[in-house]
Amino acid sequence: MRRIVACALLAALLPAPAEAKKPRCSVRVHVEANANDGDVFSSQAASPRTGRPVVIEKIPTISENDVTGCAIYPAADGSYGALFQLNDHGRLALDTLSVERRGRFVYVFVNGRGLAELQIDKRITDGRLYLASGLTAQDVELMKNTWPTKAKRKK
Repeated sequence: MRRIVACALLAALLPAPAEAKKPRCSVRVHVEANANDGDVFSSQAASPRTGRPVVIEKIPTISENDVTGCAIYPAADGSYGALFQLNDHGRLALDTLSVERRGRFVYVFVNGRGLAELQIDKRITDGRLYLASGLTAQDVELMKNTWPTKAKRKK
């Protein structure tokens, strides 16, 4: 009887096999930083468009936690593009960024890969971030697992 109780207690205390988490897509938007900020606040990266070294802020202004959905588009070069819809926090961060950092560059990283270098030329108040191309089929699958998506077909 004691063995049965001990086995039941041991089985209750052992962690149950957890379901494997679905892989999630990561989207990070980093702002161009001042080269004199130091290693604590900024880091070196290669520009996705030109390949030249750039200095970016370590902490992203917008991350995947700010995305509520996306629409995926096929691009002319065979890759995919996406339009990300941001939540209130992301919309406010993008609006503030577009006002305070006009004329500077932002760098978009998707799944750790530098994807876009965008120059801020006007105020953005709609809370949407558009990437014209560069996404792979694997990126699209991760996006479908992470957010509600709308796929757009080429006409």
